[in-house]
Amino acid sequence: MTVCRGCCCGTSRKVPGLDHAAQLTDIREALDGLAGVRVSDCLDACERANIVVIQPSAAGRAAGGRPVWLGLVNDPDATADIAAWIRAGGPGLADPPPVLDLYAFTPSRRVRQAADA
Repeated sequence: MTVCRGCCCGTSRKVPGLDHAAQLTDIREALDGLAGVRVSDCLDACERANIVVIQPSAAGRAAGGRPVWLGLVNDPDATADIAAWIRAGGPGLADPPPVLDLYAFTPSRRVRQAADA
């Protein structure tokens, strides 16, 4: 999982009332032993501040899974839903909880290519 924190996603200026450091700690604790969590500089989709990108595991990619971009992930319940999905296998191996459809978006091709580099 990649968590955008190098720009407005990691500040209360863009997302007031959210403890960004605590959210990152919660994500890391929820995924401990399941998936790595890396912090990225700006993923360049700032209109959806608090972006996470769920990358499929090797088995998930082999099964056709592709990275899933989620924006506006500002709620602890969303973090729990993401962790549950990853525990179930993540992209390519398990369907995401339906509520994550509210957060999913497709970034521009330029942004996707830069993030994959």
